[in-house]
Amino acid sequence: MSFVPSRPVAYACLALSMALVGSYVALSKPLAAAIPVFLLAWLRFGIGALAMLPWLRKPANEPPLSARTRRLLFLESFLGNFLFSICMLFGVSMTSAVSAGVIMAAIPAVVAILSWAFLREPIPGRIWTAIACAAAGIGLLALASPHAAATGEAARLAWLGNLLVFAAVICEASYAVIGKALTGVLGPKRITSLINLWGLALVTPFGAYVALHFDFGAVRPGIWLLLLFYALAASVWTVWLWMTGLKVVPAAQAGVFTVMLPVSAAVVGVVFLGESLGGLQLVAFLAALTGVVLATAPRRG
Repeated sequence: MSFVPSRPVAYACLALSMALVGSYVALSKPLAAAIPVFLLAWLRFGIGALAMLPWLRKPANEPPLSARTRRLLFLESFLGNFLFSICMLFGVSMTSAVSAGVIMAAIPAVVAILSWAFLREPIPGRIWTAIACAAAGIGLLALASPHAAATGEAARLAWLGNLLVFAAVICEASYAVIGKALTGVLGPKRITSLINLWGLALVTPFGAYVALHFDFGAVRPGIWLLLLFYALAASVWTVWLWMTGLKVVPAAQAGVFTVMLPVSAAVVGVVFLGESLGGLQLVAFLAALTGVVLATAPRRG
């Protein structure tokens, strides 16, 4: 019998999940500098698969997987694991962790747009305001100079990094919508292990090729420890925590906890990676957080 959390425990799971996502988004910057992106993603899914071997076993009370559930599992992994990881890792390697946090604060607004586009759910006025805030925050990043110290190619690639992080936002929003549908038919551990296995299968051809030409001995021990945290946080802990919370919390309400993502990413970027938070970046960050609050605050009445 799968664990069904109480409402406060579910809230704690959702908040911790998003805080962990924000932290590993920021910490993936030094990882991507030391290990090629496709190899990094392959190692992440591989470590996750080993950690979740017991979770792959089908529970006795679980019905056979329908064709629809199989499609949802593939899409959940392809968008939320494979594409999200590739876009996020490449993006963060080209921009700052603070900028990535600001852009990822747009997730609730993107969820609302996707719900309108695919589920025909109406978008109330405050959600349009939230979308405007998210757009303003991202737009201000273009005016800010987070890479003022950088020159040449690094400075020129910042816009591409921001664009790739925004692509990761679209993938994460899709992941949130699909995940709610999956929690109705599968347990959190089973979902977590199956979508990680799909992610491993998708990235293996690219990761194995890069591994053949990579000098593993050149990687410092501290990077391997950081990789272990990243793999367990990204593949195991955050997914299980999110799916556990979604069992009892509606997807729209769960969105309020995405505020933890940009806050965590910015704090890690400033405190641990030595990044600065300039005036325009701070305004962009506050605009993005305002959008999150507007998009996720419960309606009166």
